Amino acid sequence: MEFVILGLLMIRSQTVYELNQSFKTGVSLFYSASYGSLQTALKKLLEKGWVSYSEEVENGRHKKVYAVQPAGKEAFAAWMKSETPDSKLEVTALSKMYFLGLIADAEERRTILREITDKTEQALAGLEALNRELDQMEVPEAYRGLFRYQLKTLEYGIGAHRFARDWFAKELKELERLPRSEDV
Repeated sequence: MEFVILGLLMIRSQTVYELNQSFKTGVSLFYSASYGSLQTALKKLLEKGWVSYSEEVENGRHKKVYAVQPAGKEAFAAWMKSETPDSKLEVTALSKMYFLGLIADAEERRTILREITDKTEQALAGLEALNRELDQMEVPEAYRGLFRYQLKTLEYGIGAHRFARDWFAKELKELERLPRSEDV
């Protein structure tokens, strides 16, 4: 969550309320956060020196406006370039895609998208291997009904990963086709 907040603050400085709205209106498609979890994450970001805040008065009300500090920008860039974890593949891949336009260097954007595409392909290959293994398994009669629906869940996962792999690959191909000067 910290890196998603950093990305949102790199777009523009925001209050906790505005961050909450940003999550609800865009980021919630792939990442959910409560008001309390936003406050906790902001506290951690402040402790790390990645963000700061200024106090402002608007219509007689005091509010804290959070902004990214240089160390936060560096941490965000490092996260964008880091390996996408297997355990949070979908959320991290979509988060990185959402903020890909914040990466100024066109080749770095391509590298990030290549890594996501490769990681998605690896995850799909793992699910397909598991499916082949389970297909060969002898399941006792008492568990066949349960097993059938467990396999359906795996089938869904394979389909979702196939879509993600194809979608990221298509985006990468489009990015690679653009002339360097138009790569935005």
